[in-house]
Amino acid sequence: MKKNKYISTPDKNFVFERQNYLLMLLGLACISLGFLLMAGPDANTTDEGKFDPNYFNEGIFSFRRIRLAPLLIVLGFVVEVWAIWIEPKDLDRSKS
Repeated sequence: MKKNKYISTPDKNFVFERQNYLLMLLGLACISLGFLLMAGPDANTTDEGKFDPNYFNEGIFSFRRIRLAPLLIVLGFVVEVWAIWIEPKDLDRSKS
């Protein structure tokens, strides 16, 4: 049989390169770490781990929960957006 010269095989290229996926994983790790650092006992949990409505835990206003964790979450989302926007430097693309 004669092959049709107008039928081409589809290219098996991914939308992103390996560098993009690694940066996306880094961003996801930052977001996950931020949420883990934000977790902890609530405002009415005593040091023994029991719920007491008359007790107020000052730990909910710690640096880790108020400043560090939200900063890591925002940083993770910035890394995610950056990983989607960048184009990796590929030598094959620059030759053509």
